[in-house]
Amino acid sequence: MSASAPTIAVIGGSGLYTLHEATAVMQNVCESVRQVETPYSTAPVILYLEHTDSGPVWFLPRHGRDHSVAPHEINYRANLWALQQVGVRKIIAINAVGGINARFSNGVLVLPDQIIDYSWGRDHTFFSGTHAFDKHIDFTYPYDAALGEALAQAAKRLDLTLHKNAVYACTQGPRLETAAEIRKLERDGCDIVGMTGMPEAALARELDLAYACVALVVNKAAGLEAGLISLDTIRHVLEAGITDVKRLLLETLTNLQTAQQN
Repeated sequence: MSASAPTIAVIGGSGLYTLHEATAVMQNVCESVRQVETPYSTAPVILYLEHTDSGPVWFLPRHGRDHSVAPHEINYRANLWALQQVGVRKIIAINAVGGINARFSNGVLVLPDQIIDYSWGRDHTFFSGTHAFDKHIDFTYPYDAALGEALAQAAKRLDLTLHKNAVYACTQGPRLETAAEIRKLERDGCDIVGMTGMPEAALARELDLAYACVALVVNKAAGLEAGLISLDTIRHVLEAGITDVKRLLLETLTNLQTAQQN
């Protein structure tokens, strides 16, 4: 790994498949693609080295560039392992979520500080096989405070509203939740609901990688508005909201990379 290799990565969720315009990325695809072999998959993990004004950054589209991988079928272990192998130390993850708390309307950005895992059947740890006492990682605070503060400060500079102090509920998917399930999540203290927050955050902690999540609210959760959830509406909110997500990411990356160089 060269001294100039980036140590910061962005994991893109639904609607975020590149930090730039897709056409600009495709023109340089031969130069920007890295295939990383891991012990957790027969196929390599595909990472993209994207260039920003402040320097290069690794980009991993969680669902694939064509959004072909469902939330419960994502190989989270292979993804996180691959990022560590190329020298990543900090990860900013972007997640599309539903809003449970009335404060979180469509299009708002949320910086969660806690998560509750309701998913099941996913390979959720690197510590399989021989066990040892030191494999019990502390996960009291699942997101990295310093990375979260960098995002909050970038939002402030851009005059973007970034809501803090929220609990992310991670459900199994790929179906959306029932109204009764959302009522349960609300009673449990959850503010937003998505399908990809775990085990990603815990795996990052196992690898000692700083990890923060920015969630874009794309719909009100089931039963909180009259009628059914419209996927067309979700797509429209995603298209509009991703612009602010990219602005926030690029501003944060600029400051992180500047601090890293000093």
